[in-house]
Amino acid sequence: MQADVLNIEGKKTGRTVELPEEIFGVEPNDHVIYLAVKQYLAAQRQGTHKVKTRLEVKGSSKKLHRQKGTGGSRKGNLRNPLYKGGGTIFGPKPRDYDFKLNRKVKDLAKISALAYKAKGNAIVVVEDIKLEAPKTKQFVETLANLNVADKKVLFVLPAEYDSNLYKSLRNLPKVEGTMLVDINTYDIVNAEVLVLSEGAAKIFADSEEVNA
Repeated sequence: MQADVLNIEGKKTGRTVELPEEIFGVEPNDHVIYLAVKQYLAAQRQGTHKVKTRLEVKGSSKKLHRQKGTGGSRKGNLRNPLYKGGGTIFGPKPRDYDFKLNRKVKDLAKISALAYKAKGNAIVVVEDIKLEAPKTKQFVETLANLNVADKKVLFVLPAEYDSNLYKSLRNLPKVEGTMLVDINTYDIVNAEVLVLSEGAAKIFADSEEVNA
């Protein structure tokens, strides 16, 4: 799959990058995408929810009245879950929601998500952007030239981390920046368009696998 490399003005540079069919031309597997997204979102949950049981709430542990002979029901103490301010029965406890996915499943999920973007013509390759200082306004102008300014963008940074470029895009609400090694299925699916820097696109051309 040939992709034209655009410059920051949105015009063709005359260069192309070969995006391998082994990644961008496969038949997507919806189920593994579902599993990968579910696993990612589950891992984001803090799982810090906690309620107090009758052993943990404050209150007297003295029995309210004798067991028999009062004409009323049997009662324990004020920490009884049936009373206001008492403990909670079977309430949530801190837990980890993350679960394991095999490496091959995660790789297939990313490849499938990338294949969907290729089928939808939602991949743009732009030359590596060099900024002398963080310039959000200049980066927004580049997105406008690429006709993606009004879309949710996943921008894949060049092979070498560029702090000026990252700082230029990190405050934009519709733009997510990531290195190729950190790319994940959720970010690909969540974005409307995938913008690859030329350096990142060449890594695809040199490799048939996506790093987990």
